[in-house]
Amino acid sequence: MAYKIVVFVKQVPDTKNVSGEAMKPDGTVNRAALPAIFNPEDLNALELALHLKDRYQAKVIVATMGPPAAAEVLRQALYRGADETALLTDRAFAGADTLATSYTLSCCAKKIGDFDLIICGRQAIDGDTAQVGPQLAEKLDIPQISYVEEVLKLDKKKITAKRAIDGGFEILEAPMPCLMTVVDANDPRPANSLRLMKYKKAKTRSELLSSHSGASYTDAEALAVEEDSMRAKNLWIHEWNNADIKADPERIGLKGSPTKVKNIQSVVLTGSGFKKIEPNENGIASLIHELIEDHTLG
Repeated sequence: MAYKIVVFVKQVPDTKNVSGEAMKPDGTVNRAALPAIFNPEDLNALELALHLKDRYQAKVIVATMGPPAAAEVLRQALYRGADETALLTDRAFAGADTLATSYTLSCCAKKIGDFDLIICGRQAIDGDTAQVGPQLAEKLDIPQISYVEEVLKLDKKKITAKRAIDGGFEILEAPMPCLMTVVDANDPRPANSLRLMKYKKAKTRSELLSSHSGASYTDAEALAVEEDSMRAKNLWIHEWNNADIKADPERIGLKGSPTKVKNIQSVVLTGSGFKKIEPNENGIASLIHELIEDHTLG
């Protein structure tokens, strides 16, 4: 019997390229000011799911919550081996903290239904809270194993996983269905060239409509025919809004987010004096002597 594995991923701002415009006055991230990337540990989560797909008969469904542009991480998931994808996008989702995000994702998981495993990255680099996965498991009332490095055994009744802890690891068993959060303990596979050539054409409904805006044909029937063709070729990225997942409007986005940023402090790094060391024996000897004198060495 095939397994159904749901992987939740996130498109995040590249925090290695933070500029002075990275934050808005209200304390939220100015995502438009930074390049967007696939959250690193979510790639590890996807790799674990694909590894299980290789070992067992499984279907991997990848979902993300974000603006329409977040469909790009779903295409990247398809390039690597995902079977199906879904984008949760609605202005009502904007500004969500971890509590609202986990609730929204729980509604998505219920819409997908009949899952055996949910896999998430340990945390996202734009928040570093590691809260969404555990909160999601709580809302779905399923067991969880956090900080997973490796799945040792999987069957329909239980899963056995190796979990990282300080100074070592644990081997844990949990009944299915189960949620796991994954650390960077594997090497995510690159995009498959053949899948890239196919799935670069995958689109959401919004992208399909946008690609025909201003074109000679905007006939609804013609668009429906193209949509059916894309579905038949497995090039369709599901696009769900709040009504589609039947979420409570009071529990999503800013409305459902009790976390508020009280204050933001901008830290400006300035250069200080420097000392040039000549790249020769005398220069290195002088440097070592100076480090010994100020007790940096010795």
